[in-house]
Amino acid sequence: MKKFLITTVTVLLCAIWGNAQDITLEPKLENIKWIAGTWHGEAFGGVTEEIWSEPSGGSMMASFKLINDGKVSFYEIEVIREIENSLVLQLKHFGNDLKGWETKDETVDFPLKHISKNKVVFEGMAFERVSDSEMNVYVDIKKDNKVETVKFNYHKKANTKTIKQLINVPYAKKAPVIDGASNEAIWRTAEWLPIDQLWLGNSYSPDDFEGRYKLVWTENALYLLAEIKDDVLLDRTKDPLKTWWDDDCLEIFIDEDNSGGNHQYNHNAFAYHIALDGNVVDMSTKKEGKLYNSHVLSKRVTVNDTSLWEVKISLFDDSYSDETNNLPIKLSAHKNIGFALAYCDNDNSQHRENFIGSIEVEGDDKNRGWIDANIFGTLLLKQ
Repeated sequence: MKKFLITTVTVLLCAIWGNAQDITLEPKLENIKWIAGTWHGEAFGGVTEEIWSEPSGGSMMASFKLINDGKVSFYEIEVIREIENSLVLQLKHFGNDLKGWETKDETVDFPLKHISKNKVVFEGMAFERVSDSEMNVYVDIKKDNKVETVKFNYHKKANTKTIKQLINVPYAKKAPVIDGASNEAIWRTAEWLPIDQLWLGNSYSPDDFEGRYKLVWTENALYLLAEIKDDVLLDRTKDPLKTWWDDDCLEIFIDEDNSGGNHQYNHNAFAYHIALDGNVVDMSTKKEGKLYNSHVLSKRVTVNDTSLWEVKISLFDDSYSDETNNLPIKLSAHKNIGFALAYCDNDNSQHRENFIGSIEVEGDDKNRGWIDANIFGTLLLKQ
């Protein structure tokens, strides 16, 4: 079975489309960026998911997985690179245990043949755009010295979330150092934004709480600088996985593709609670708290009643699984990200006394960010 899968996936069709009216385009990533997105389809008796990034840094990157009977059969990592005035598609395969099928330095390479408005043909893989939300991938399945042409039909995940509180996030040529000093030039030029929306609890005074924040980005991460004025800092529960929301903490809401929707016990989005000791907690798919310290690196410096939090946030798409190793995505200009920021404030009560957010939430129940990514604002990454 494994040998058959290797054969069917690594030996791919060079599709022949003889449309004389198709104009050949330059071998540039800009001309195939319509491939970017989260695509779903069916193949090999299971369901497939293929997620392509926008062009950045001279490449596009994809992750692929095949699921049979509710379990992953194998993964792929794919890249399309600009090289020597052309493009090349390269990929590697991994079993469901992330053990590589190819040798350490081996890749499966497919040089470009040609690009037209709605087609890109490599020597081994061909993509055809049907519409903005539908794509065909043509594959050559070779078995017993015979070749069968198979078409895989993909549909892009729909994004129905309304864009609100659009925030332009500037690009940092050099990543800020996470030391709580915030002395990089990019922080001096970035705009302060308020944390001033009461989501839970009674009204508060400026003596009790004031908050504001800044954002910048690099290809590897989103960076946050938050200034919080809080007259009492409380970290009563030392176990980071118990009632973490009732201690003082900074909460960062991230929806990588700004798709909105429910994320209560899934990773369609994340709600990272950063405790005063730096531990990072969110709900897992097992409906319990889990540490995600590898996702968020932070440093807090407190002087008198004012804390400066400097934070690096790695972003993961909604294929993230708690059961496997996951790679953060690369960020690129023009990308939209769902985002909100909040602060849990507890001066000395059994439960938090206030929950103050960065965006207005409609309705009576405003404490919905940990469930509903539709309430998030939208970040637009600017070059």
